Amino acid sequence: MRLSQAFGKTLRDAPADAEMISHQLLIRANFVRPLGAGIYTFMPFGYRVIRKLWRMLAEEMDAIGGQELWMPNLHPAALWQATGRWHTVDVLIKVVAGGGREYALSATHEEVVVDLALREVESYRDLPRMVYHISKKFRDEPRARGGLLRLREFVMKDAYTLDRDEAALDAYYPAMLQAYHNIFRRVGVPAQAVQADVGAMGGKSSHEFVVPHPQGEDSFISCAACGYAANVEVAEFVRQGAPPSCPAPLLKVATPDCKTIADVAAYVGVPTHQTLKAVFYWWALWREREAETAVGRLLFAVVRGDLEINEAKLIHALGGGTLRAATDEEITAVGATPGYASPAGLPVAPTLLQPGVLVVADTSITAGGDFVVGANEEGYHYTGANYPRDFTVTCLADIAQADNGHPCPRCHSPLAAQRAIEVGHCFKLGTRYSKAVNATYLDENGRPQHIFMGSYGIGLDRLMAIIVETHHDADGIIWPLSVAPYQIHLLHVGKGERAPTAANRLYHELQQADFEVLYDDREVSAGVKFKDADLIGIPWRLTVSERNLESGIIEVKQRGTAVAQRVPMSGLLPFLQQTLLA
Repeated sequence: MRLSQAFGKTLRDAPADAEMISHQLLIRANFVRPLGAGIYTFMPFGYRVIRKLWRMLAEEMDAIGGQELWMPNLHPAALWQATGRWHTVDVLIKVVAGGGREYALSATHEEVVVDLALREVESYRDLPRMVYHISKKFRDEPRARGGLLRLREFVMKDAYTLDRDEAALDAYYPAMLQAYHNIFRRVGVPAQAVQADVGAMGGKSSHEFVVPHPQGEDSFISCAACGYAANVEVAEFVRQGAPPSCPAPLLKVATPDCKTIADVAAYVGVPTHQTLKAVFYWWALWREREAETAVGRLLFAVVRGDLEINEAKLIHALGGGTLRAATDEEITAVGATPGYASPAGLPVAPTLLQPGVLVVADTSITAGGDFVVGANEEGYHYTGANYPRDFTVTCLADIAQADNGHPCPRCHSPLAAQRAIEVGHCFKLGTRYSKAVNATYLDENGRPQHIFMGSYGIGLDRLMAIIVETHHDADGIIWPLSVAPYQIHLLHVGKGERAPTAANRLYHELQQADFEVLYDDREVSAGVKFKDADLIGIPWRLTVSERNLESGIIEVKQRGTAVAQRVPMSGLLPFLQQTLLA
């Protein structure tokens, strides 16, 4: 490829709204161009990277028995309604075609795969199977940001397994995890697998692959002592403390102008872990899918005052649904007082389905006692509150967020929290989708059994951005050789015709030797050429100059290194074959 013929140009300055370094560099180096928020065109350089990622992912999926197929991106609404996700996937883009026909743009393909299984799988002889495809996905992303990290239209490799039972799914799952490790190793991305929430996908369990990054929107918890690692949405920890051996009496005390945990603790003279925090939500759970109506009720979440509530854990404890902050009117309607609320004295619902005030409390309320809690009266709190003597809850669950210093659930060593970027996700779906549409197979005894499914995704655009986030310097991108748009960046510098003539000849020789070459044949200064070479980030730069030609050498420099090598012209091809094609 001659750079003089390239479509698009490099830019000196990054867009004003580009915060992530990958966003800045991919635009400046002419790899992508924005069309709208979260919507990008891949320029020729960028598309070459995507195609290399595509081939690499396909190789790893084929190696573990995958069969590549091509599935539609326009899904009839009936598929998503059948699995119950038409209303629960909040980022689903829905379109109405002629005659009022409703469709969803593919956010993921579980619905299509389970429909295929329903049609194609008849008996145990048809299992196991693994299929995958690499195609566009669409999300009505409310906060498209970070360049290629959070998109409304993106390219995804998604794979799906169909198995006879849970044991077969569990037996295959490590092969997929290893394939993901292989992929990230091949592209030089330091990803690690952590336990994660299943979220809107549903199912039994999942692993998220994350890359530590200070600007990441994800967070995970890890233990250096035993290796425990989990996303904050599922991370466990030990609640330290125990109920008092001689509980204090319950007393009502005045706490004027104390509406925060810190205010109350300071006023009463106790540490924050001896208080209980109340957070009110409105919980909605879709029940009448066809009518598009949501049934909701007030939810009272309680956690020890030194901890924070994790909403993903809370939703999991409730069995699904959506949460929003409750209004003061909704809080007072159940007899509670905003800023001074607690379960004490309220008619608490015995179960999630029974009337009363719905109270979900973290297990931390059992790791301590003599708590200070709201008295449900303006300006007053109770001291000496103990569970279950003085108040009840609907259910106890792990709804608190793990953080730095909390004891590890396995070895009790201090945990560490890190920001990270998600780069891939593997789910054990179980029978979540097959039961919804009654996708079964006949076992050896002729009895129908539900198919067990797994789902495994990697976003190619996001992976491309993360490669740049982890491979760059002050001058530009440093592409790993495995995914670089070209292997060699050839350029000539200086005046006269000798260097351009020699560079042209070398360009053809390198192509004939099966090297991928970007040839900067432009009539611009050496400084511009070198700056663009560093910005674009191709692994090896070959510089042809009049002075080097007189010495019979070529200057060879690996991107990211400070010193160039002087390689004899006669030995250049063997050097490159040994270095690049080994």
